[in-house]
Amino acid sequence: MLKRIHVIGSGRVGSAVSARLSERGLALGADAPELVLLCVPDGAIAAVAASVEPGPWVAHVSGATPLAALAPHARRFSVHPLQTFTRERGPEQLDGAWGAVTAESKAATEQGLWLAETLGLRPFELADSARTLYHAGAVFASNYLVTLQRAAALLFESAGAPPEALEPLMRGTIENGFELTGPIARGDWDTVAAHRAAIHEHRAELDDLYETLAGATLALAT
Repeated sequence: MLKRIHVIGSGRVGSAVSARLSERGLALGADAPELVLLCVPDGAIAAVAASVEPGPWVAHVSGATPLAALAPHARRFSVHPLQTFTRERGPEQLDGAWGAVTAESKAATEQGLWLAETLGLRPFELADSARTLYHAGAVFASNYLVTLQRAAALLFESAGAPPEALEPLMRGTIENGFELTGPIARGDWDTVAAHRAAIHEHRAELDDLYETLAGATLALAT
């Protein structure tokens, strides 16, 4: 178990991580750390890691960045909290989220699992070679969900309906285990055609998105 951790970075993830480690009674700071945890943008990881004196464990919290970015450190691993973060909330954002642990040795895996559990995450091991595919899946689930909500909100605004009414619907879809309902599930192609016509008339910029999503839904979800 590590007792002294130096967290570099105080952005949305770094601030939540630091607050949680402080809650757990760990000593935070740059004096003789046992672990240097990089909570910096992906593009800065390699440069920051290279500036750290070898000796302590070095880890990052990126979902996409390979462990090679932590060179020249051999004692290295990563823990990616599979969660979206905001500065408006604190370390409770970590509670119950899954955490991807990537490591190259048994000792590193043990440290990664310990850190994930200490942060309040549900850890699972992820191969370094699978990080890009894993991160793409996370982008679909989080970033593209934002895109879908904004597209739906544009249609609601054009219809004179309140966009905030979409939120319970989106939450209900998750709570119902992503069970598909609606016209494609029913094979109601007249309604789908009506959607196409209405979108083209009022929000033509969403034509391609609707076509892509309808095709993907038919292929993947029915």
